[in-house]
Amino acid sequence: MSRRPMRRKLHHALLAGLVLATATGCTSKDFPRLGMPTPVTEEAPRILSLWQGSWAAALATGVLVWGLIVWSVIFHRRSKTKVEVPPQTRYNMPIEALYTVVPIIIVAVLFYFTARDEAKLLETSDKPDHVVNVVGYQWSWGFNYIEDVDGDPSTSHEKATALDAIPDRMKEAFPEGAEGVYTAGTPGDRNPQNDNPGPTLWLPKGETVQFVLTSRDVIHSFWVVPFLMKQDVIPGHTNRFEVTPNKEGTFMGKCAELCGVDHSRMLFNVKVVSPERYQKHLEELAKKGQTGYIPSGVPTTGDARNAETNNP
Repeated sequence: MSRRPMRRKLHHALLAGLVLATATGCTSKDFPRLGMPTPVTEEAPRILSLWQGSWAAALATGVLVWGLIVWSVIFHRRSKTKVEVPPQTRYNMPIEALYTVVPIIIVAVLFYFTARDEAKLLETSDKPDHVVNVVGYQWSWGFNYIEDVDGDPSTSHEKATALDAIPDRMKEAFPEGAEGVYTAGTPGDRNPQNDNPGPTLWLPKGETVQFVLTSRDVIHSFWVVPFLMKQDVIPGHTNRFEVTPNKEGTFMGKCAELCGVDHSRMLFNVKVVSPERYQKHLEELAKKGQTGYIPSGVPTTGDARNAETNNP
């Protein structure tokens, strides 16, 4: 049987693969991000760097493996003149040690950089510029802006039973006199600027925002796509993280945890504006009567991590 048809098919397959890899709609500016969105916070480039490093390590490993496969196919293919079993190599300790140690080194290096960046990304300050309680519920999102909107220090969150689900140690980051305003979203909400579905969370550019994540029912996941970071919203366990937005605009957010039948409708928007426009928005919410807070969710049972209370 002639090998020419097979070679011709192989050439066509390689050409199709090349076209598929290069005709994905990515520009030269998009390619270095390897599919990631453009970062819009000061913390996001750290995540992008970890993503790029992981891809570089994977590509280097792939090139080595593919090279060994191609080398074996070319230089150890069956001879046309000799029909014999090639020499068999068994119990080669140096080779066995190599393919045991090398994967361990690769995993250890990836683990180190992941743990280092995760620890940095989860650091929170004692007094951030702003605190927002993100409330997940089936099937939308609520946002408690824990802010001193009226400028009166006598008003306080301490009397707000709606925030009882948040541990006291996290409330230490709340500003004094924070009577607060809120937005309670529904799946039918729309952003008036771009008509995207879901409620809109407003944030100030260039100022640190601490998110306190609580859930009323099941596990959700708070994901603002160009923040390049998401975190679970768990009933009975409060999570938090901080970002500093550095680019104005309206960005997409969604729930990244399968939370039930209408999970796909748990969308929201994040609108980053100037600090002055952000303050004005808080005042607009207050004028609408959206003062105080919506219930934040299931109370935290304790500060212990990964622990359950055994009931007798």
